[in-house]
Amino acid sequence: MTERVDYERAKAAAATKVWSVTAFCQRHRLDNDEERRLKLLFGEFATACELLHNAQRSPRWHH
Repeated sequence: MTERVDYERAKAAAATKVWSVTAFCQRHRLDNDEERRLKLLFGEFATACELLHNAQRSPRWHH
């Protein structure tokens, strides 16, 4: 049996998925300072959309 996926519903569900800030930072290779900043901003959990739009990463050549 085949099921048609409604793109708008799927997109909304992905954007509202709640992440642990720590897990998000590990997955996106963000440093401890950025993790601390995001936790101050949102607490321990936030939606994927909030995290993606607020995460900051220094350029690779900056290290």
